[in-house]
Amino acid sequence: MSVRELDTTTVTALVEDASAAPSMHNAQPWRFRFLRGDSTFQVYSDLERAMPQADPTTRGLHLGCAAALFNLRVAAAHAGWAAAAELLPDPADPRLLAVVRLTSPALPGNDLEMDLTPLYPAIQRRRTSRQPFTDEAIPQAIKDALSAAALLEGARLVFPDAWHVRTLLDLVHDAEGRDAMDAAAYEELRQWTRDGTGAAETASDGVPEYAFGPRRRSGRAPVRDFAGRRTVPGREAAAFENAPQLAVLGTVRDLPRDWLLAGQAMERVLLQATLDGLATSLTSQALEWPELRWTVRDPQSAMGFIQMVFRLGYGPPVPGTPRRPVHEVLDIV
Repeated sequence: MSVRELDTTTVTALVEDASAAPSMHNAQPWRFRFLRGDSTFQVYSDLERAMPQADPTTRGLHLGCAAALFNLRVAAAHAGWAAAAELLPDPADPRLLAVVRLTSPALPGNDLEMDLTPLYPAIQRRRTSRQPFTDEAIPQAIKDALSAAALLEGARLVFPDAWHVRTLLDLVHDAEGRDAMDAAAYEELRQWTRDGTGAAETASDGVPEYAFGPRRRSGRAPVRDFAGRRTVPGREAAAFENAPQLAVLGTVRDLPRDWLLAGQAMERVLLQATLDGLATSLTSQALEWPELRWTVRDPQSAMGFIQMVFRLGYGPPVPGTPRRPVHEVLDIV
């Protein structure tokens, strides 16, 4: 099939896969425009879904949109095409994050894109888990493969040593205390939670109560509690890991282009981890406070800026969170 023969069903399927990406509070802050004549997707940020309290610079929003961009590349490769992406193509329109042109995979230089095809089954299987993980250690070979995945997208993934993990956990605890005392931050979080049976079952975005996970009875795993001060009927308490297995994703610089590279690397790592049988979650609490974020970095590391903290391990299966209908995020012209 020629790339210029893409029909509405195919375009819709590609965007449905792209939209399975993670985003802060599951806000899904992306929009897609498909230009039929050029076989090109334009990827936009949706600033109406920005979070001025938790993400005033829109760094987190860029990470989520870039994760969706990466899924689009993977889905295109699975469908038989390469997706040649240009980041931030128009300085006059910062909302336009990327232009993705579908090209023939037979063209020279497309081998890297076709290597994305094995990741495709993980797109719809990937989940954010707020459940306790076991103490089973992640094999070094898997850690090495995840670090290599990040490098392919222009970022670095590092598994910190014990003292750095303790520092990270202390910073997350500090951030949790700040969030609890900040009325505006609490209200913003509240706007993106869907509690109550009716709201959770009909939601198309946000974090429904069935995805909150149990209350933490003990342990130090960095898991954001979306219930906050509210009581969720029937919600149980559980013991989480005392020594969670963490990884940090970073870039040399901290500009919008770097955020887009980091977001694609983040999703590539998550998809690879899913294929490797790992449970995954992301934590950004300490990164949402500027006075804490700079201390997240290991001062002996060459990594300039931390963009995301991963919690990885082995845990029970969890349900997916809701997604917006494709017609809300896609325009075809």
